[in-house]
Amino acid sequence: MEALLLSLPVLILLVVLLAVLIPCVRVVPQAHAFVVERLGAYQSTWSVGLHFKMPIIDRVARNVNLKEQVVDFPPQPVITKDNVTMQIDTVVYYQITDPRLYCYGVENPIMAIENLTATTLRNVIGDLELDETLTSRETINTKMRASLDVATDPWGIKINRVELKNIIPPTAIRDAMEKQMKAERERREAILIAEGEKKSTILIA
Repeated sequence: MEALLLSLPVLILLVVLLAVLIPCVRVVPQAHAFVVERLGAYQSTWSVGLHFKMPIIDRVARNVNLKEQVVDFPPQPVITKDNVTMQIDTVVYYQITDPRLYCYGVENPIMAIENLTATTLRNVIGDLELDETLTSRETINTKMRASLDVATDPWGIKINRVELKNIIPPTAIRDAMEKQMKAERERREAILIAEGEKKSTILIA
């Protein structure tokens, strides 16, 4: 009985030690990184594998996903060089390259990228006329990617691709474009008919 009473505090101490030490053992999965803080200050970045942290004073502040991610932003109003207002929505493919900068560089990275994408898009489209905007998607994508990549570098983010998902001109412009396309089709049809009649007349003669 006395031996049991003596071993009881030891068992309690062991249970408490295990409860404190087990959470200090962490495994970082593939394509992830853990940002660790010590007493509220940045301590280190853990890569893939088994890691140990100091109890109580260390904590995992953030689990950062290192995979390429995609975010689809809603349509933004932009004005072309010839003063045509249109709606353009963009898709941005990005990847976190520095977990530390990503955690401490900007408060809300996704919101920051969205606002930066909107302002960059307005700047790029503002230098183009309507016809250029509709026919130069690849050029616009390249310019935006380069500009965003430079701006997001201090946040530990790399912009891999930027795609213009939809370009929506005003209704009046769309109607005018449809009429122009219809007129062009009719003109081509008339030319083909005239050429056919001419060849038929030549053959008959």
